Amino acid sequence: MSYSKLTTALSVFVIICNLNAQNTPFFLTQPSISPDGKEIVFVSAGDIWSVSSSAGTAHLLISHPAPESNPIFSPDGENIAFTSDRTGGGDIYLFNLKSNNLKRLTYDDVPESIESFSRDGKYIYFSSISQDISSMSDIFRVSVDGGTPMPFSNDLYTNEFGAAPSPDGKTVAITSRGMSNRQWWRNGSSHIDQTEIWTRTNSSKPDYQKIIDRDAKQKWPMWGDNGKLYFVSDKDGSENIWMKDGSDTTKNLTNFKDGRVLWANISTDGKFIVFQRDFSIWKFHTDSNKSEKLDIALRGNSALQLSKTYSDNNSISEYDLSPDGKKIVFVSRGEVFATSSEESANSYQITHTSSPESFASWNGNSESVVYSSERDGKMMLYSYDFKNEKESQLTTKGNDALPIFSPDGKNFAFVRDARQLLLYDVEKKNEKKICDIYTDAAPLLDKTLFTWSPNGDYIAYLSKNPESRSYTNVYVVDVKTGNSRPISFLANSFSSTINWSPDGTFILFNTSQRTEDGKIARIELKLQPPKFREDTFRDFFVIDDPNNIPTPDKENSQKTVDSTLIDIAEQIQDKAKKESKKSIEAKETEIRFDEISKRLSILSLPIDAGSQIISPDGKTLILQAGERNEINIYSISIDEFSKEKSLKQLTSSPTHKYDLQFSPDGNDIYFLENGSLKKINLAKGEQKSIPLNYSINTDFEKDKMELFGQSWRYLNDHFYDDKFHGVDWAKVYDKYKPLIETSKNKDEVYTLLSMMIGELNASHLGIYDNSDDFPAQNVGKLGLRYNRDEYEKSGKLKIEKIIELGPAFISDTIKVGDYIMSIDGVAIDKSTNINQLLLDKTDKRVTLKISNNGKSSNTEDVVLKPISTWNEKSLLYRQWVEGNREYVTEISKNRLGYVHIPDMSYGSLEQLSIDLDAENQGKEGVVIDIRNNNGGFVNPYIIDILSRKGYLTFQERGFGNYPARSALGQRSLERPSVLVTNQHSLSDAEDLTEGYRSLKLGKVVGEPTAGWIIFTWNSKLYDGSTLRLPRLGVLDSTGEDMELNPRPVDYEVSRPLGESLQNKDSQLIKAVEILLNQINSGN
Repeated sequence: MSYSKLTTALSVFVIICNLNAQNTPFFLTQPSISPDGKEIVFVSAGDIWSVSSSAGTAHLLISHPAPESNPIFSPDGENIAFTSDRTGGGDIYLFNLKSNNLKRLTYDDVPESIESFSRDGKYIYFSSISQDISSMSDIFRVSVDGGTPMPFSNDLYTNEFGAAPSPDGKTVAITSRGMSNRQWWRNGSSHIDQTEIWTRTNSSKPDYQKIIDRDAKQKWPMWGDNGKLYFVSDKDGSENIWMKDGSDTTKNLTNFKDGRVLWANISTDGKFIVFQRDFSIWKFHTDSNKSEKLDIALRGNSALQLSKTYSDNNSISEYDLSPDGKKIVFVSRGEVFATSSEESANSYQITHTSSPESFASWNGNSESVVYSSERDGKMMLYSYDFKNEKESQLTTKGNDALPIFSPDGKNFAFVRDARQLLLYDVEKKNEKKICDIYTDAAPLLDKTLFTWSPNGDYIAYLSKNPESRSYTNVYVVDVKTGNSRPISFLANSFSSTINWSPDGTFILFNTSQRTEDGKIARIELKLQPPKFREDTFRDFFVIDDPNNIPTPDKENSQKTVDSTLIDIAEQIQDKAKKESKKSIEAKETEIRFDEISKRLSILSLPIDAGSQIISPDGKTLILQAGERNEINIYSISIDEFSKEKSLKQLTSSPTHKYDLQFSPDGNDIYFLENGSLKKINLAKGEQKSIPLNYSINTDFEKDKMELFGQSWRYLNDHFYDDKFHGVDWAKVYDKYKPLIETSKNKDEVYTLLSMMIGELNASHLGIYDNSDDFPAQNVGKLGLRYNRDEYEKSGKLKIEKIIELGPAFISDTIKVGDYIMSIDGVAIDKSTNINQLLLDKTDKRVTLKISNNGKSSNTEDVVLKPISTWNEKSLLYRQWVEGNREYVTEISKNRLGYVHIPDMSYGSLEQLSIDLDAENQGKEGVVIDIRNNNGGFVNPYIIDILSRKGYLTFQERGFGNYPARSALGQRSLERPSVLVTNQHSLSDAEDLTEGYRSLKLGKVVGEPTAGWIIFTWNSKLYDGSTLRLPRLGVLDSTGEDMELNPRPVDYEVSRPLGESLQNKDSQLIKAVEILLNQINSGN
């Protein structure tokens, strides 16, 4: 089999690496030691290498353009299993060291994390989220000969990973709880990462025993001799190797005070443990408890990605239409380009830097542009003149962004350090401060934050001043004097776009609160005299120059008068036509500040309004708005005398649309849709894409350094704690810079960046590559679970569970105990992987042969329509909820109701209104379950529902009495309740818990919450990747930072692993007990 690197669309340079690891900080990770302890395989740059366990020169073993990870030796040392992204799903492959044969073992469309081999070498254990709710992992195993993977440990809605079979094969050690498997790169102690280690017997009726408590982050369990269990733990403050023998005591074997111990792996004879530390490979001797760093050099054909050419029209991050309407400047992957707006011409690349540019803006003469550039570690302004093809640096004193030119083009205003609004004089080449401003820094700075008045004497801007509780409102500032005053006084948090009317008489801006539809607000800058339709008719007879009216001859007076009136009428008509084609002339701005708050009104719109623009003639409003979770573009007349006042939808595609701009003549609207530039002709309603005809040749060596620098800078500017959780953030930069410099491909860069941001030991962090270099095929799911013992014994798929409302359930033919004999004519046996048979089968016809006794002579054809993995997981969740509801009803003897809230999204708030149905409302109390809640933002709305008390009762003849609040349309429970939380109740679920406890709404049962709460923004980096910016901390009712501080419970109860397999829930049992006691006592 060939392992050559893919070269399509890539400039690839193959080199020989023979560099000493002591001198060059190459990143070596994920080691595995051979059964005899003589050889180590590991990962570097997404390839798998082999080296002697005594160190020395490593040789390239497995290479592919896609990243490979987690290599492990088989017990006989003849095979290496590993995970690869080459097929897009993160599947498991088996490589034979003797024959060089490669076999694919798994075909699911979610990633698998390889864990270990069974001691007899017949099975590979791995973890996957494929068959559990949300992102919880189960333990699976698959035969090395192929076939369908089967769940080994699958406690529902519980995270399980890190399987390690014991030497005798009778038990398997399993890591459970927490999420350290998903965020292994996070450095430091946190409650959400604390785990337990259990053993599970290798039998059809498993017995679970907890052997390591959940008091630290404990991972990578490994069996030694004489029943010794080794693992990695940070219970002493740093990650070290620990050991538990046959007794209940544990002890640390290494004493590292800094650095990290990751990816530990033990030899079969238990003599050596290898692990990653300080980005290198280390070896630990279990007999002497000594550790040593292995000096490893790399030798092999390693393909380095040096450059890539981008030539699509779908990666435009921003654009600006020139004042003359003939040109467009745009930014793609951080470079500035310009092109014609009127014809399909090749684009002209203005910048050629490795530093991202943004906020490009045309001068009034349409001959030059100004933009921000992140050169030298901060944003500064540059200009480019097209006539002399020259770039000039304009500012140097701060982080400067968002240049917007005055109407006459003589000046532009810009934002410095997100705290000042400044003016730059183009001719004099100097700057002056206009006023203070409170806004978000790039990359969260809104492009439409401020606007000039039509004659350039004022600027209106949006600011969230601290003295006004950081509500976002409109301010206007006199450009000459710097005198700034607020002109709106709304108690709303969100606003992004502001527009000044072309005649200078009013201002429009969008304003909203979370979960409420966005509104468009209008501020009249002065009292407007009434307008009458009659005035419109009289205006037709206003002559620009009365002296030009012809004087009629007396002899032909009647004839001359008639012709003169005709001439006048024609002049008026010509004037009207010309006026309709041009913008309203700017008048001197007049603002009456007295009682201006009374002149704010809200436009009546039936949609969730966002950004907006006003047409050049001031008569039409174009806005971006949401409806049914889709963002589209709408128009509505704001002309007082218009007969057509209804909202008109201009686009209908489901994809995101943004950055609206009018052409100067008002005929066309330009906008971006998922990175593509498009325009709509208003008269014809035609929409078309604008071909930009450009390409970018990227340099990987330069790009990776800018990605590193930009990520570090954005966190440096935005991280909510200016003390960075006690971390020296500048030293972190110095630590990771040389590693990024020697990184060899994109995957390695993102791994190192993840580890860098993990140094902050904070929640909500992450960096994600949004490119899809290796897309996965979807796998159709049938809504079925199978009996592992039967399959591993006979190769027959015996149905063990059917998910309600799944494809098999709605067929009403398939029953528990039936066998699937074939899928689309392919017989099922031990070597058949049904995921392979269901590749690309989502929403397509699939025919199953079903037998009720497992014999091919007794079958029935059943046609199903498979669903996606995530749709199946959603159905599994609803089945779990309904099961819990029935469980609470049973153990409370029909006295209590039950609801579960999976997250704090608006959709879950709506679902809560559905779940608090008549049945739940008819109970004496309700169990509110927020275990495994992934957070969001609606906690205050849920608190309202739970805390509202009845004060009126309706009495209707023939219907009895009922609560007035609910009858009047306000959601309220008005029942006693109890709250159930666990370690995975995180983020806004913790806000809910804090509110529930501090307002004394009831008792909290279960486990302390995650300690994982910072409100976070997603920001786009210049290459299209996403960086998470945790920038808004949350303090509890006592003023304590809730980050890293879990919300306590009144009654602590932890569920034993495997409890769901017994149809038991000890946390719900306790919650029911507490709530019934409360009700019985009358409290």
